[in-house]
Amino acid sequence: MKVVNYSEFRNNLTENLNAVNDDKQIVIVSRTQGKNVVVMDLDDYNSILGTLHLTSTKANRKRLEEAIAEMKKGKSIKHNLIEK
Repeated sequence: MKVVNYSEFRNNLTENLNAVNDDKQIVIVSRTQGKNVVVMDLDDYNSILGTLHLTSTKANRKRLEEAIAEMKKGKSIKHNLIEK
């Protein structure tokens, strides 16, 4: 995680955005005249949203926990991907 002030973020915008995208770095931009913000890679953000959705209900969490337990016990089956 990298913390920079607003001016530093703006002055080094390309470098900061490349760190976010290429290095999966989370950048926190501290601001004196407002709340701090977090800059992160869109794929990482979407992954977090997906995880939040999958664990948003008790039924979903239970099903995921059961699936993980089955996998740890070796009850999973591997399949080859279908090539088109």
